[in-house]
Amino acid sequence: MKLPIGIQSFEEIRSQGYLYVDKTENIYRLVSSGKYYFLSRPRRFGKSLLLSTMRAMYEGKNHLFQGLWIENHWNWERTFPVIHVKFARFKYQNNQLSQAIEDGILLEAQRLGIDLNGHLYKSYLEELIVKAAAQSPTQKVVILIDEYDKPIIDFLDEVGQAAINRQILKDFYSVIKDNDQHIELLFITGVSRFAKTSIFSDLNNLINLTLDFEALTLLGITQEEIAHYFNQQLETIAKNRKESLEDLLKMMQSWYNGYSWDGEHKVYNPFSLLSFIRSGKFDNYWFETGTPTFLVKKMRDLGQFNIEKIRASSSLLDSYDLENLNPITVLFQTGYLTIQQVYRQDIYELNYPNQEVKSSFEEKLLDAYAFNQFEAGKTRAIGLVEALEQGDLPHFMRIVNATFGSIPAELWQKENEAFYHALIHLLCSLMGAYIQSEVNSANGRLDAKVETEDSIYIFEFKLDRSAEEALQQIGDKGYFQPFLDSPKKRIGVGVNFSKTKKEVQAWLAADF
Repeated sequence: MKLPIGIQSFEEIRSQGYLYVDKTENIYRLVSSGKYYFLSRPRRFGKSLLLSTMRAMYEGKNHLFQGLWIENHWNWERTFPVIHVKFARFKYQNNQLSQAIEDGILLEAQRLGIDLNGHLYKSYLEELIVKAAAQSPTQKVVILIDEYDKPIIDFLDEVGQAAINRQILKDFYSVIKDNDQHIELLFITGVSRFAKTSIFSDLNNLINLTLDFEALTLLGITQEEIAHYFNQQLETIAKNRKESLEDLLKMMQSWYNGYSWDGEHKVYNPFSLLSFIRSGKFDNYWFETGTPTFLVKKMRDLGQFNIEKIRASSSLLDSYDLENLNPITVLFQTGYLTIQQVYRQDIYELNYPNQEVKSSFEEKLLDAYAFNQFEAGKTRAIGLVEALEQGDLPHFMRIVNATFGSIPAELWQKENEAFYHALIHLLCSLMGAYIQSEVNSANGRLDAKVETEDSIYIFEFKLDRSAEEALQQIGDKGYFQPFLDSPKKRIGVGVNFSKTKKEVQAWLAADF
């Protein structure tokens, strides 16, 4: 089976024999019941493939749909010119966005065999719509706009340029509504939703599908689709890994499943899933395709590090405020957080979707808080695990101290408690990527339970108190009560950290 990793062309997938997970029934329901749509999804989630599939449908390329659901449900004789705008291909990084749009629309017009005479980027689009419709028997066109927000997203760390691009995009999209009589379908995709910035203020008839029931599994791959399309490949992987298919599926769910826009329907990131099936190796595929450096630094500056089980309103999730970006909004819309539970109609609980995203993002956060330019967060987390597996607590403490020692002195003195809590939390949480670990937070205090093959460790951390007090609390609170029937060795570790010395000042361990 040929896996379409990174392939965004429906025609290439179907004509070259790549696997296609059939989403055509979902697409049919949407385009048959509406006209103006907007859909926000994280990167690498299949947005471009979705629009490419729609384009082939409206261009009447029925030979590409043989064997798919829609083959016998679509009128292949009724075709439309398709204006397909792909901002990822516009060369605006070193040029003005307006010029890049003009060049891109001219190329699209050339593909459709249309000459344009306009002199401004937005007049080019209007002229293209009118002329393409005039050449069509239906007198209408289909407009597909992919990654509409990329010229803004790419400049989030340059707010001035992002604001300029925002205004240009607003002007560009403003001509669409005035040409309603020429439009059969408009479908816009992107990562973000800039509602407050009014990019689509002139397109107030757009149906936002981001949290809509019809789009919950439109993109991404469901557990049922995995069983239908990939069962044979997964049986082979399980055999090679010398484990049961059931255990393999549980591990896959932990690593790659969990994206949800209603807290109930969950999907896998297609890029990560396909990459895993190709290699048979659990790894951070999606995260490696784009590191949110700007976002990580902003979170450090705001003192944010524990973003699990965060409650947010629909208004917070819905839009960017470009001049005052809220990291939670950005994290949700870019896929680092997802909806885990809906409390009420517009109150959501957010969390990491899966292990891939959680461990990768926390590695970046740990490096940011520790001001480590060599990205040693993962190495240190593994070092902590290995120290515990070997029962080497002195080495464990040396790694902890090395992490704190990398923070510039002037920053530590200014925000020592913030850095202390962040680094302890992230170090302990990251151990969970490589070993059974739980981190609980209450009243600013962070504890950790770490379970190795033959031992259970309970850590209690204190700040400018005493190791004796920390160790006593483990006993007084009965932290080991749930594990008294375990054959494993039970070890309590009390740790006291000094703010002035920014290191572990003392620690004590005892068997329980």
